Amino acid sequence: MLECVVNVSEGRDTAVLDELAAAGGGCLLDQHRDPVHHRSVFTMAGEDVEEATRSLARRVVELVDLRTHSGVHPRFGALDVVPFVPLGPGGVPADGTAPLDEALDARDRFARWAGEALALPCFIYGPARSLPDVRSRAFRELVPDTGPARPHPSAGACAVGARPVLVAYNVWLETPDLALAQRIAEAVRGPAVRALGLPFGAGTQVSCNLTDPATVGPGELFDDVWSQAEAAGVTVARAELVGLVPAAVLGATPRSRWTELDLDPDRTVEARLAAGRR
Repeated sequence: MLECVVNVSEGRDTAVLDELAAAGGGCLLDQHRDPVHHRSVFTMAGEDVEEATRSLARRVVELVDLRTHSGVHPRFGALDVVPFVPLGPGGVPADGTAPLDEALDARDRFARWAGEALALPCFIYGPARSLPDVRSRAFRELVPDTGPARPHPSAGACAVGARPVLVAYNVWLETPDLALAQRIAEAVRGPAVRALGLPFGAGTQVSCNLTDPATVGPGELFDDVWSQAEAAGVTVARAELVGLVPAAVLGATPRSRWTELDLDPDRTVEARLAAGRR
């Protein structure tokens, strides 16, 4: 079984987002909407996840126009990122030691389909090439792996990947000082953490991908950001889980911290698969 965590450059238009959610059908486990990032994350899994991802992708290209997009999160496509993630028995997300063969096959099938059916340039990533590498080099040093050589007029391009599980996690700072947020992001960045400092309303945000959540989970990341912020005389406002988390990561976090860290037993991949709902 596979999980697919589709990142879409639309986080404000409720009618459009409802249509996109409907396109995911029974495979949709979770939808996270963010109007400031102007971005949504659709977490899908199941035996029909490849077909559900194609259905969602087709509607994104039809409904989302990158030419009118403005948001704080980096993006180069309406259908910005489409990563496939292997799941083990019971829907348990596989760690970094698990083979990616099934996810790689799904990645390549989707990229070929999107290039042909949607005229969407696709850049593949994982495991040899990272997503940040694709973002920085696309249409400069890298040509699309599938699809046209130029960006789609309204949908831009798409990064299609195969990767182990990661946890998307944000920490808000009560300061408008973007340079400080960027310094904190740089300080917490490492082999298991990708981080950006972003403006967010009256404050700022350290936006992270925990690429090895068994090593650095939400608690460790939150404490690291808190320590860096405290040293600079800044208060941490709150934390946010984006999408779902593996049950093992939740279980490794003390229950007493779940509320502080925006964690909940209902927001695990395994719980949503078992319940058959989003």
